[in-house]
Amino acid sequence: KSRKTADPAADSSPKLGADKHQAEATSKKKLCVKAAKEHSIPKNLSKVLEHRVMETVLDLSYVKLSVLEMMCFGDADSEGIVSKSVSSHSDLIPGVYEGGLKIWECTFDLMDYFAEAEIEFTNKTVLDLGCGAGLLGIVALRGKADRVHFQDYNSTVIDEITLPNVVANCINEGRRMGSGKDRKASKPPSKRARKAEGSPDMLNRCRFFSGEWSQVNQLLLSSNKPFSKYDIILTSETIYNPDYYSALHDTLAQLLDKNGCVYLASKVHYFGVGGGIYLFEKFIEEKNVFRTTMVKTIDQGLQRCIMEITFK
Repeated sequence: KSRKTADPAADSSPKLGADKHQAEATSKKKLCVKAAKEHSIPKNLSKVLEHRVMETVLDLSYVKLSVLEMMCFGDADSEGIVSKSVSSHSDLIPGVYEGGLKIWECTFDLMDYFAEAEIEFTNKTVLDLGCGAGLLGIVALRGKADRVHFQDYNSTVIDEITLPNVVANCINEGRRMGSGKDRKASKPPSKRARKAEGSPDMLNRCRFFSGEWSQVNQLLLSSNKPFSKYDIILTSETIYNPDYYSALHDTLAQLLDKNGCVYLASKVHYFGVGGGIYLFEKFIEEKNVFRTTMVKTIDQGLQRCIMEITFK
């Protein structure tokens, strides 16, 4: 099978089915609006991890995606994104599936940067935007963030990947996260499903959302539940498609606290899709709302960057 799944050393630019790329890109110009919803946390946490096969990287647990692909059909994949992604050998199907089944390379770049720059999450409100596996938000949660919210385009990703990952890591709260150098030395994949044994307090600090960014904005800002803007927004490999830049910029502008900070990790260019860090930087400059700073550049493989974004 040519499609890569959650490999911690995973590269790469998103792969679109070549025969569908042009038609999908054209249709995406119309920007499908996927309704937002909040996902409740099941009371029985053991059910969340039932039948899951977990792997570990950087001392964080995550659902083994190759197993999920074999099992996640029917009711568990109401959006049909698993079967569509596998059958088309595609990491992206614009407006249908936006990459959340894969752990992308820049996620680990950003995690490394948190350690290097000693980013402080204690008592912060944090949003993991385009969360996928949710590893960035989990790091913030373990870093004593006051609240962590997770958002992904696809509801299947939240239910089948993000939520189980958060539960699995909450029940192992005491374990220490390693540095990037320790990845290959991390514990071998567990072959057994885990049982959740406490730590609901950490989960009480979490909320989970799916849907298109503008819709999630509306849901949060119009909700009856108390909402305060985020001190920190984390997002990795979400600027591959220039068609999304306006929605992303508006989301950051509406949800970030006036003294808050965005940490965005991206490849310099996404071949075959069109986006990239400098194109998004130019977009931000033209909007004249935010100040950007390139805080790290990684030259191994495809060049990648970490950008810090704050209000002017």
